[in-house]
Amino acid sequence: MKRANQEEDDDAATPSAGAVRRITGAERASLFGAGASRGQLPARRILVVEDDDSIAMGLEMNLQAEGYQVTVARDGELGLSLAQSQSFDLLILDLMLPRLNGFELLRNLRAEGYMVPVILLSARGAEMDKVMGLELGAEDYITKPFGLAEMLARVKAVLRRDAIARPDGAALRAGELSINRDTREVRRGGALVELTATEFDVLICLVEAAGRVLSREQIQGRVWGPAHHGTTRTIDNFILQLRSKLEDNPAAPRHIVTVRGVGYRFVS
Repeated sequence: MKRANQEEDDDAATPSAGAVRRITGAERASLFGAGASRGQLPARRILVVEDDDSIAMGLEMNLQAEGYQVTVARDGELGLSLAQSQSFDLLILDLMLPRLNGFELLRNLRAEGYMVPVILLSARGAEMDKVMGLELGAEDYITKPFGLAEMLARVKAVLRRDAIARPDGAALRAGELSINRDTREVRRGGALVELTATEFDVLICLVEAAGRVLSREQIQGRVWGPAHHGTTRTIDNFILQLRSKLEDNPAAPRHIVTVRGVGYRFVS
């Protein structure tokens, strides 16, 4: 029979996803190096879409302890809405969700050109579920129950790979445009283009769609949020303003293109 202190040591070594606790200092040191601290980690934004309260709370508490900004959604529809309307660096997405399952949510996001990395969670370890998730564009797949230390290591690994793939995450190149997310500056052929805050947000929305068509409703949801009750005609007005500043001939635009009956897309 195990001694009491031996049982405690074993529990600390294999933290459960359903057990809400912070990983220990020793665990954190083994993951991030002895000198790692909250203040030294990047303030990345993570969206957790998970309907199990204990898992969601455990992930939120431990990710926040590591310096991440965490938003939690308890169903698929809210998760989709938050992903479309806010900016995140990583999604942790459960597959078995109410209202909209994880496969459908991921399929919708990737169809819209949403390229933020995704880690899938599932109580089912079936190979076909893993294959489907990866084919839909997920970067990683973790089967429940999982250890919190393993989850934090996987989060760090996915974010590191994404940073390597996009070494200057703040900068975007779109044809002759150079866009800096951090400074919110747009240059065309090297010359600074003065855009309002909302014009910049609409432009980023179109450029990040990577050539895919966005409806007026999708643009409105991403820029103003799902609770906005304004008319979608507002989008048309901002498109006209952007064309006047970014197109050689605003009456015959080459970059911000209308797809009749659907919406708009950006062509580099």
